[in-house]
Amino acid sequence: MAVRAWAAVAVVMAGAALPQTAASDISADIRMVLVRDLRFSTAELADLQHGKVVKHGIATSAPGEIAAVGAVRVNASKAAFLDRVRDIVRFKRGPDILQIGRFGNPPSLDDIVALTVDKDDFDVRACRVGDCSVRLPADAIRRFQQEIDPKTPDAQERGAALFKQLLVDDVTMYISGGAGRMPQYDDGPRPIRPIDEFEGILRNAPSIGALVQGLPDHLRDFPATHLSDAEDFLYWSKEKFGAAPFITVTHVTIVCASAETCVMTTKDVYSSRYLDASLGLTIASDAVATSNAFYLLYGNRFRANALKGGWSALRRSVVERRARGRLEESLKTIKNQLETGR
Repeated sequence: MAVRAWAAVAVVMAGAALPQTAASDISADIRMVLVRDLRFSTAELADLQHGKVVKHGIATSAPGEIAAVGAVRVNASKAAFLDRVRDIVRFKRGPDILQIGRFGNPPSLDDIVALTVDKDDFDVRACRVGDCSVRLPADAIRRFQQEIDPKTPDAQERGAALFKQLLVDDVTMYISGGAGRMPQYDDGPRPIRPIDEFEGILRNAPSIGALVQGLPDHLRDFPATHLSDAEDFLYWSKEKFGAAPFITVTHVTIVCASAETCVMTTKDVYSSRYLDASLGLTIASDAVATSNAFYLLYGNRFRANALKGGWSALRRSVVERRARGRLEESLKTIKNQLETGR
């Protein structure tokens, strides 16, 4: 088991002592991951123990990849936090979440009956291979052209219905491990392979495997490889971002590797625009010296095609700043809600 109970000894890694804080309230194993993999400084660890929200970006070398991480101490029970996460519709509710729902097992169209797909999301009349407003493979794009006459009054409605059916089919294939998933997006001039992009992100996130042995394989090969004590579910959402909203499907995995620490990952299964791949990491770890308190960490690593090529430096600066800001706002909101019981 990768995450172990706290021990009152100095942890040594790579021949150097891990930075310590007096009477540390953060378990040694979690502190090691924070410092070694997530680049928290001694000053940030001290601020974290004093109740401040700490956040920073993480340097990346892959084109179009951005990573940010933040943490806060919460004076409430870890169990209360996990209960809220499982009620994902309520947990994610906010001004940027336009619509949201959880998929059943097996997934069905009834799961996404509340999802609306209008022209701002996807204009069926202007979707061609190499030029479409949503991420789809070439064979799916051709289905719209073959099955829907763009001149008919109900073209948009029929296009929305087909898009939703394709979405459910993709989620079904993902959960079952069957053939037929969307292996490549052909909506733009350059094909995007989300599976390959996710593999690259996973390689750049060593904290995942350091916290829970076998979790990287679980995420990479799901459902063929499955952790016996992992809890998995998928949800969909329609969210505000950029010039137009996007529709996304997310795979949530929760693993409590010990009584003191639970780890949650969020993996992008589908995004209608913007994201090529993403991986979120949440750590909820009990405070060592205080009952009914825990440390909440959230990190996100994602890749976007728009952050490659010309003007990428300017776009990266804007997106990185927005990512850190949203991360801090989210941590403050969760802390306030849990501590006040709202």
